[in-house]
Amino acid sequence: MKVGARVFKTGIAIVIAIYVAMLLGVPSPTLAAISAVFAVQPTIYRSYLTLIDQIQANIIGFLVAITFVLFFGNEPLLLGLAAIITIVINLQLKNEKQLTISLVTLILIMEQPEGDFTTFAFWRVFAILIGILSAFLVNLIFLPPKYETKLFTRINYTTNEILRWIRIGSRSTTEHVHLKKDIKRLKENVNKTDQLYDMYQEERQYFKRNGIPKARKLVLYRYMIATNRRALDILKRLHRFEVEFHQMPDDFQLEVQEQLDILMRKHEHIHLKFTEKVKPGYLYAETEEQYNKQQLIEVVKGFRINGTDETPVYYHMVTLISAILEYGDYLEHLEMLVNSFHSYHKKENKSVQLPDDDNV
Repeated sequence: MKVGARVFKTGIAIVIAIYVAMLLGVPSPTLAAISAVFAVQPTIYRSYLTLIDQIQANIIGFLVAITFVLFFGNEPLLLGLAAIITIVINLQLKNEKQLTISLVTLILIMEQPEGDFTTFAFWRVFAILIGILSAFLVNLIFLPPKYETKLFTRINYTTNEILRWIRIGSRSTTEHVHLKKDIKRLKENVNKTDQLYDMYQEERQYFKRNGIPKARKLVLYRYMIATNRRALDILKRLHRFEVEFHQMPDDFQLEVQEQLDILMRKHEHIHLKFTEKVKPGYLYAETEEQYNKQQLIEVVKGFRINGTDETPVYYHMVTLISAILEYGDYLEHLEMLVNSFHSYHKKENKSVQLPDDDNV
C-alpha cells in the first residue's frame, strides 16, 4: 500500500483543525478533527465542491436538530424521526454524498446538552465548520499530486501489458486461467485510468495561456485510453476464441500476427513520439513496415470464397478481424493527434515524461 499526498494532507488538516478550535475556545475540538477527515479531497476542485456540500449538509442537520429539540425534545424515537427527515431533505437537494456529515451534525446536537441548548448547538456546528475549512485550506495550500504524470504512466503501463499479452496470445496457447485473471486486472487498470483522467481534468489552470495546451492534452489522453480499450478488446477476443484461432490455416494466423505486430509497434512508436523520444512529425508508415487494412479485409472475403461462412468459426474470426480494423483506425487518429500536439504552442506543450520505472 502506497502512502500518498492525501494521507499527509489528512494528518495536517486534523492538526490544524484541533489547534484552531483550541485557539478559538471551542469546547469540543475533536469534532473539528473528525469533520476535517471527511472533507479532505484529492483535488482543489473536489475540495471546493465538498466545502459547499458539507456546509449545506451541516445547516440542514443543524436546523432539523434545533427544530426537534425546541418543539418536541430529544428522545431516541424523535432522534430517529429527525434522522429520516434529514435524509429526505438531503435526497431532495441531491446531496446524497454528504448524508453522513449531516446525520453526524444532527446526532451531536440532539444528544443531551449541558447548559444552554442554543449555545451548545452553536459550538458543535462551529467546531464542524472549522474542520471543513481547515481541510479546504490544506487542499488549497498543499499542491495536489501531479495527476498528468500519474495518468500517462498508467496509460503507458497498461498499454505495454496489453500488447505483451496480445503478442503471446496470437502465437501460442496461453494459460487460460492466468490470462483470464490478467484481463480482469487490465480492465481494472483501464477504469483507474479513467479516474485519474477525471482528476487531471478537474485541475484548474491559473493562467489562460495554459488552457489551450491542456485542452489538447485532454483530447489526446482520452483517445489514448479509448485506443487501449480497443487493444484490450482484441486481447479478450483472442482469449475467448483461442482454440478456434489456432485451428485456423497457417496463412490466416500468419497474416493476423503480422498485421497485429505492425499495429502494436505503431502504438509503441506513438507513445515514444509523445514523450519526444522519437522525432515529432515522423510517421510510422514511413518505415518499411506498413499496416495493410485491405489485406485483412481480403482475409475475410476468403472465407466466403471457400464457402466456410456458415460455420461458427467464421463469425468468431470476423469479429476478431473487425476489432483489429477498429484498433488500426484509432491508432491512425491517435498518431494524427500526437503530431498536431507537437505542431502548436511548442513552449507550452511540454509532453509528460515517464519516471525511471513504470511501477503503477
